[in-house]
Amino acid sequence: MRKARHMDGWPRRRVLQAGGLALAGMVAGNPWRSAAQGGLPPTPQCDGGKGQATPRQTAGPFYTPNTPKRASLLEAGTKGTPIVVTGLVLNTRCEPIAGALLDFWQTDADGVYDNQGYTMRGHQFADAKGQYRLETIMPGVYPGRTRHIHVKVQAPHGRVLTTQLYFPNEAQNRRDGIYDERLEVAMLPSSAAEPVARFDFVLKV
Repeated sequence: MRKARHMDGWPRRRVLQAGGLALAGMVAGNPWRSAAQGGLPPTPQCDGGKGQATPRQTAGPFYTPNTPKRASLLEAGTKGTPIVVTGLVLNTRCEPIAGALLDFWQTDADGVYDNQGYTMRGHQFADAKGQYRLETIMPGVYPGRTRHIHVKVQAPHGRVLTTQLYFPNEAQNRRDGIYDERLEVAMLPSSAAEPVARFDFVLKV
C-alpha cells in the first residue's frame, strides 16, 4: 500500500454526494453533554441566534472520495493517542442541520496519508440534533504543517464547506502558513480515557 508524506500545498475540488439517513444513536453517552441544560452548551461561533460561518481552507492534495461510512477511524492495530472530536453542525441562525454530511481524513500517528486505501478516512451524518462524534487519533505531523484534521461538511443539497481543524498549544501552529486560530478545537474536561475535543461547524445554507 503506497502512502504519501507531503505538504498540503494546493487545493483539489471534489463533489460530495450527500444522502442517506443520519446515524442513529451516534452521540449516545456523549461525555460532555451538560446535565444542567439537558443538551450542548452554547458556543462562541453561534450564540444569540447569530452564527459566524466556519472559515474555508484548502483540501490539500490527499483527499479521497467514496470513503466508508463510519463514526470511528480506529481499526485493529491503530497506533497513536485516541481522541474524540465532537460538536454540532449549525446554520448561521444557530439552528441544527440534521443529516449533514461530514467527511474526515487525516494522517496516521507517523504523519503519513493512506492514498491507496481508507486508513484514517471516513464519513458520517449528523443526527437529528445536528450532532456528530468522531473517534480517531491525534494526527501525526510532517514538515511544513502543524497537527490537523481535514473535513468536508455539507448540508443536505447544500454547498460543500472544506476546512481543517487544529489543536491548541501546538508548537508548529505559529510556523504553519495555513493555520487559522479560528479553526482550533476546544479541549474539554472528560472522565473518559481519551481526550475530548469540540468544534461546531456553522454553514451558510
